[in-house]
Amino acid sequence: MVARQLEEQIAGRFPVGQRLRVLDVGMGQGTQALRLARAGHQVTGLERDAKMISTARAALAAEPEGIRARMRIVEGDGQETGVHFLPGSFDVVLCHGVLMYVEEPDPLLAGLARMLAPGGLLSLLVRNGDALAMRPGLSGDWAGSLAAFGSTAYRNRLGVDVRADRRETLTATLAGIGAPLHAWYGVRVFTDAAADGTEPPADLETLLAAEERAGRTDPYRAVAALLHLCGVRG
Repeated sequence: MVARQLEEQIAGRFPVGQRLRVLDVGMGQGTQALRLARAGHQVTGLERDAKMISTARAALAAEPEGIRARMRIVEGDGQETGVHFLPGSFDVVLCHGVLMYVEEPDPLLAGLARMLAPGGLLSLLVRNGDALAMRPGLSGDWAGSLAAFGSTAYRNRLGVDVRADRRETLTATLAGIGAPLHAWYGVRVFTDAAADGTEPPADLETLLAAEERAGRTDPYRAVAALLHLCGVRG
């Protein structure tokens, strides 16, 4: 879902066929980074977790030589991008599923914005702080749902205490760091309450189409579990 939305934003901002310089901060296993490298872009994945780096390197090693040449992996923290890269070095910066682990996200976001060339795209995937009551409520956890109102703290499915972000707050932050919000989507509008390990339904394509539609349609996208926000460097 996020990959489709990202492709849409890239296609709308850059000439067809342009090889973009992409930075994936907190790349994890490298799934998104590899997808972009396969599409012809020059991709740098930044990750601090040794296990994730090992998995990403193994996946990259299995790719054809041309794709391996377009992707590099850097061990490091997303809050130290200035240590590893020069300002304006990238056309696209991704930060997906990272902010929830950062207590004070503003310095990280400012650093990411500095990495962007003029007109560059900043892609964020965050937990939706305006919809934290939805998952416990849909699961029948009424006490948990009530406790989530007015809070940005939650415990994720890994059992880790993390934080969510509100769209209004991030919109103001993006404007303040020179990469104002250009577009936003909801992610996992209907499927967030599904249990881990649930088998995909037989009509998976229909489900994906419904999620895709809801993720770009008001008022549904506002209650999605995740928000995908795209800012553009002025």
